[in-house]
Amino acid sequence: MMNIGKLEKVSDLRELWKHEARDFTKWLSQEDNLAILSSEVGLTLIDPKTEQGVGRYFCDIVCVDEVTNKKIIIENQLSQTDHDHLGKIITYASGTEASCIIWIVERAREEHKSAIEWLNNKTSTGVDFFLIELKAYKIGNSDPAPKFEIVESPNEWSREIKKITASGELNKSQTHRLTFWENFNTVLSVRKDAGLNTSKASTDHWYNFAIGSSQCHLSADLVSKSGFIRINLWISNNKDLYDFVFQSKCEIENKLQGIELYWDRKEGQKASSVSTKIDGFSFENQSNHNALCNKIIDMIVKFRAVFQPIVKSYK
Repeated sequence: MMNIGKLEKVSDLRELWKHEARDFTKWLSQEDNLAILSSEVGLTLIDPKTEQGVGRYFCDIVCVDEVTNKKIIIENQLSQTDHDHLGKIITYASGTEASCIIWIVERAREEHKSAIEWLNNKTSTGVDFFLIELKAYKIGNSDPAPKFEIVESPNEWSREIKKITASGELNKSQTHRLTFWENFNTVLSVRKDAGLNTSKASTDHWYNFAIGSSQCHLSADLVSKSGFIRINLWISNNKDLYDFVFQSKCEIENKLQGIELYWDRKEGQKASSVSTKIDGFSFENQSNHNALCNKIIDMIVKFRAVFQPIVKSYK
């Protein structure tokens, strides 16, 4: 019979990180560790910078979300929440152009959970707030494993509705797109094999995925009028990168056999793309939406496997 170990919680995080700034912040700013946090909050956090000044305070970590290029601020507290740190994250929210504040703590007090929930509900646009408890677990004599447990997070549906209805009614197309992407996130959360992070569901016709470069990203676009979903490698503003990728056209098409690719340098425009189509999409017939969501995931995974090494080799 297989021996099954018992999961044990590390009672004192200071056993692992003795000093908050010198040890924990330094640890979290490393790429592999930041990726653990990224997978929990549905962002792709890159380019971390520590101890960045905001007025008379210093942010523990300032980074960006690779997909949206928006600024993210992380405040660390290896103790229970307090009013001082709550005041700091509000200061950071007002004193920077950050789109998201992540407050990582050992234990969240009820009044601070309520405060973050209130901030997410009352802040209609501009800034999202995450409150996260940090835990660590061991099995026997194993190395401790960190676990980020989300306590409070933005309510994406209600936040998106607030943003749109602030200037007018939510129209039919916006409602359909928001519903589709909410469902897509549900499907993606089950597809652990894909290794893709979820992004905020929105009323946009596109959904973006990181590929390991700030010069480009992958996306799925809903083209309802023509009845298909377009999967793209989207290069925002770099014709040299497109030309570099195009040099590997034969290799790429051999690896993606059976998938028809559309190469579009978009002369006269900043952007360029390589894309394919998934047919059979409409808002009216929702019976195949789960199947389409899985096809999107499968195609994005294939695109990432083929294009990522090429894109990352670009100098």
